[in-house]
Amino acid sequence: MNIFENVWSTGWDALVHFVQHGLTGASWWQIVLVTLVLTHITIASVTIYLHRHSAHRALDLHPIPAHFFRFWLWMTTGMVTKQWTAIHRKHHAKCEREEDPHSPQIYGIKKVFWEGAELYRAEAKNAETMARYGHGTPDDWIERNLYTKHSALGVSLMLIINVALFGALGLTVWAVQMIWIPLWAAGVINGIGHYWGYRNFEAVDASTNVSPWGIIVGGEELHNNHHTYPTSAKFSVKPYEFDIGWMYIRGLQALGLAHPKKVPPRLAFGDVKPVADEKTLEAIIANRYEVMAGYAAELRAACQRELQGVKSRSADVALVKAAQRWLHRDDDKVPANVKPQLAQVLAQSPVLDKMVTMREELRALWSSTNATREQLAADLQAWCRRAEESGIAALRDFSIKLRSAHA
Repeated sequence: MNIFENVWSTGWDALVHFVQHGLTGASWWQIVLVTLVLTHITIASVTIYLHRHSAHRALDLHPIPAHFFRFWLWMTTGMVTKQWTAIHRKHHAKCEREEDPHSPQIYGIKKVFWEGAELYRAEAKNAETMARYGHGTPDDWIERNLYTKHSALGVSLMLIINVALFGALGLTVWAVQMIWIPLWAAGVINGIGHYWGYRNFEAVDASTNVSPWGIIVGGEELHNNHHTYPTSAKFSVKPYEFDIGWMYIRGLQALGLAHPKKVPPRLAFGDVKPVADEKTLEAIIANRYEVMAGYAAELRAACQRELQGVKSRSADVALVKAAQRWLHRDDDKVPANVKPQLAQVLAQSPVLDKMVTMREELRALWSSTNATREQLAADLQAWCRRAEESGIAALRDFSIKLRSAHA
């Protein structure tokens, strides 16, 4: 073999090795690990920068992490900050109504789950949405001349980098990066997060918590919590919930790179007052979702006690189980086919009927738009008096606890 054949053979082998393994020569499991890390950085960028910082102003970010997140999203998603921010703000403003850009209650779960990215792109072309909801987003030179103007350039560079680093498998890495946000954010959170899951709070929309452990989608899994307290930088509320996005924010805060503005409110309790006053009223209204969540727990416990008393009657068991699931929900959230069952349960159980009636009376305290502050305080005092004279232990104890609430 002459020198030219040697060079050719060596060059060919090097080219084949490059195509197969790229510059890194990483094994398949190393590439999988790197892909998971890269996509998780993208998720963190969406939840911390786009969602909590840009859309809701729940925290301030130092220019260094803010620009890193913006650059990273340009490289890995091609999303424009103004577009994402405007569409998400409109989603909250018009939630579950015809104007909602991506509600499964309007478009159906299949449409939002599988075509959420298409719904996003369609809304991004709506100039009215951009003008009304896109205020306060970056408008510097690099945004106008690079990130927005050439939004496809970043993902193209990401493709080149992936192929250079990992060879042919870099195409797969890039493909996973491209579908990661459409799948998890547009599909799972915007779709399933308004269709299936558990609810800590009776928010006015259909939002649900997909999982109590917000890890895969950066804490966005706690979607009902977020819709209840949209301006909170922290999404976890219950002791068993975990928001990894909040963990990262706390890390940035420790480094002086982030400043959270608000977290979910907590109802504080002190000495029991002789009567509920205007300060009590303020505390209850400010923490109304937590108050109603506590009342819902009492209702479910009452249903459980009723269930214990009808174990021998299968038809009654089915009715009480339906009541346990739905009685604590607002009327407009209860399926039409369940309402006759609930009416039957209430007709048979004076305790549950009284608790449901008083739930609605309590909710009226912050639903009323005409009553004065003094009148609402008097209404709260009357509610507590009726609860404590009802003969129902759960109502009495709940009322006494309310009289100890303060802001």
